[in-house]
Amino acid sequence: MEPLDLTKQPPRSPRVTVNGLVMMARTIDKVRASLPGGKSGEYKLAGFSQELLDELGIEEPVFRAVVLDARTDDDVAHWLAEHTDPARYDEINRIFSEETVHNFPATFHERYPVAKKYNLTNIFDVLEFDDRELFGISHPH
Repeated sequence: MEPLDLTKQPPRSPRVTVNGLVMMARTIDKVRASLPGGKSGEYKLAGFSQELLDELGIEEPVFRAVVLDARTDDDVAHWLAEHTDPARYDEINRIFSEETVHNFPATFHERYPVAKKYNLTNIFDVLEFDDRELFGISHPH
């Protein structure tokens, strides 16, 4: 895959799926930004993307190599289908989709002030609003 510049655009929404997994498209984008020629900007693999890889039992260097060798998301999806347990996807999606700010320490609000600013509780909402704030994209009303 081609490297991404996440100083010009945010990674995809955490709600966008690859192989039926939430957070996967966003995780792929973050890895692409860390490839030679890419720029990560404010985005790190540590955090929710790393938690997703941990839930799937994938080591970061292995996933990095998969993304580097892939031409498209479909190539990554095919690899995921062969190397992870799809029976766990619904549970993983539920865990991530239902995650709230209440499960994190106060430092979370320091990293994501949009949560308090817009009274957001769902983590996906927080990530999407944070992306919009970072890039000056208007929020939905």
